[in-house]
Amino acid sequence: MTELGAFPQPAVLLLGDCRPEDLERQARGVGHRWLRVDCASAADKAGVMDALARGLGLPPHFGRNLDALYDCLTDLEPGGVPGASGLVVVVQNLPDGARFGARQREALLEVFRDAGDDFAARAIAFRMFYSVRRGARRSAPA
Repeated sequence: MTELGAFPQPAVLLLGDCRPEDLERQARGVGHRWLRVDCASAADKAGVMDALARGLGLPPHFGRNLDALYDCLTDLEPGGVPGASGLVVVVQNLPDGARFGARQREALLEVFRDAGDDFAARAIAFRMFYSVRRGARRSAPA
């Protein structure tokens, strides 16, 4: 198990061999806010945005586009114990298919990278881990 502190910050990283449960325990242990999103039911950008809205607890006015996501991400407050400031976000099962492929995924991850830079400028630790749903439907439905 890799310790949370071993990961750079800000960071947007593949989940890889990291177990979300271990990351959650470590994040909570240092007073960081823990957020987990499961995109298993998402097949396209709208589905991913809906999953992010639910999992991140974004406000009702969230516009479900990348600019709005950046605005809402950078409005998130770190939580936990007084004096601790950080966020750990895990986004699992990003689709990999015709309706949400590498280009859309990279654009989404760039938003998280930009948000991480914003948090770093405010001395807030930020780490985002993600996984891609292998074998997701690669063609649009008929």
